[in-house]
Amino acid sequence: MAVDVKSLKAGDRVTIPFGQGEKEGIVEKICGKSLFVRVDFPHHPNKRIRRKLQDLEGSGRKGRKGGKKK
Repeated sequence: MAVDVKSLKAGDRVTIPFGQGEKEGIVEKICGKSLFVRVDFPHHPNKRIRRKLQDLEGSGRKGRKGGKKK
């Protein structure tokens, strides 16, 4: 799932994490640390979704910050 975000541009096809699975869409715009992707859903064609670039890279920390609270 790791994508080279430095080479991404508008019009590229990407697979983004969505819920428990993944969705495929077309990059619409890249702004700073996020990007906008057009994704087709059954009842919402061409819906625009925003995702962070670090989510596409696959690097970074997953889960909560900090430890378990008692």
